Amino acid sequence: MTTTQNLLDPGFELTLRPMRYPDFYERYRDAIKNTWTVEEVDLHSDVADLAKLSPAEQHLIGRLVAFFATGDSIVANNLVLTLYKHINSPEARLYLSRQLFEEAVHVQFYLTLLDTYLPDPEDRAAAFAAVENIPSIREKAGFCFKWINEVEKLERLESQADRRRFLLNLICFAACIEGLFFYGAFAYVYWFRSRGLLHGLATGTNWVFRDETMHMSFAFDVVDTVRKEEPELFDDRLQQEVTDMLREAVEAELQFARDLCGDGLPGMNTESMRQYLECVADQRLTRLGFAPVYGSENPFSFMELQGVQELTNFFERRPSAYQVAVEGTVDLDEDF
Repeated sequence: MTTTQNLLDPGFELTLRPMRYPDFYERYRDAIKNTWTVEEVDLHSDVADLAKLSPAEQHLIGRLVAFFATGDSIVANNLVLTLYKHINSPEARLYLSRQLFEEAVHVQFYLTLLDTYLPDPEDRAAAFAAVENIPSIREKAGFCFKWINEVEKLERLESQADRRRFLLNLICFAACIEGLFFYGAFAYVYWFRSRGLLHGLATGTNWVFRDETMHMSFAFDVVDTVRKEEPELFDDRLQQEVTDMLREAVEAELQFARDLCGDGLPGMNTESMRQYLECVADQRLTRLGFAPVYGSENPFSFMELQGVQELTNFFERRPSAYQVAVEGTVDLDEDF
C-alpha cells in the first residue's frame, strides 16, 4: 500500500517517475532556456557615465552596488541550507539546483560590476564589507538573518510548528528579499536608464530581474502546493505574521532609500520609493492569497514598462545569446 506524501514531509524522495510535481520540472526546463553569462554584459560605457553623475548620484550608486555585493550570496546560502533541505520533491530540487547556478551568475555579475565601478581596492573592500559598516545595509541583512536563524537548526519538519517556520522563511525570501529588496534596487537602476545612463548595468539587471521573477514565482508555486496539501497551516495567524513581515521589510528598505536618496533627486526620492515599495508589498500579499494593506499605486512609469519589456517575448531580443546549451525547439512567443 502506497502512502501519499506531501511536499514538506521529512525525507529525501528520489523518484522522478511517476512524477508528482510536473510543474516544478517544467520550471526547471524553462530556466535552462534562459541561460546568460556575465561576459555578455558590456560595462564600458558605464565608466564614462559614472564621471557625469553628481555627488548625490554617485553616493546612490555606491550604496546600491554595495548592497548587490552581498544580497544574492545571502539568498544562495538560504537556498542550500534551507530550501533544498526541506522541499521533498526531486522535481523541485532540480529547479533549486538551477536557481543556485543563477545566483552564482548574479554574484559573478556584481563582482564584475564592483571591479569596474570601483577601481580603488579599498573602495571595493568597503563595499564588500557593507553588511558590517553601512547601517542601512546592515539592517536589511539583519532582517534576512533573522528568518534564516528561525529555521537554521531544523533538521526535519516534523510538526505543524516546524512547517510554519519553514513557510515563513520561504515567504520571506520570495516576497521580501527577492520580491521587495531586489525590486527596490532594480528601480534605482531603471531610473538611471530612463535618463540615458548606465546602460551596461541596466542590461545585466534585465537578466537578473527576469531570473529573480522566476525564482519568486517558483517559491509561490511551492506555497500554493503546500496550501492545497495542508490548508490548516494557512490560518489567520500565518496571514498576520506574513503581513507584519512585509511591513518590517518595507521599513528596512525605506531606511535604505533615505540613505540613497538623501534630500531627493529628480524623479527619485524617499516618498516616491515608499509608494513603490508599498505597491509591491500589496502585490506580494495578494499573490499569497492575503489581503493588501497599503493601497498605494506605482509612481514609477519606468517600472511598469520594465515589466512589459522583460517578462514577455524574451527570446525576440537576442535569440542566439540566450539559448546556450539548449537542445530542441524553443517557443519564441512564450511568456515569462
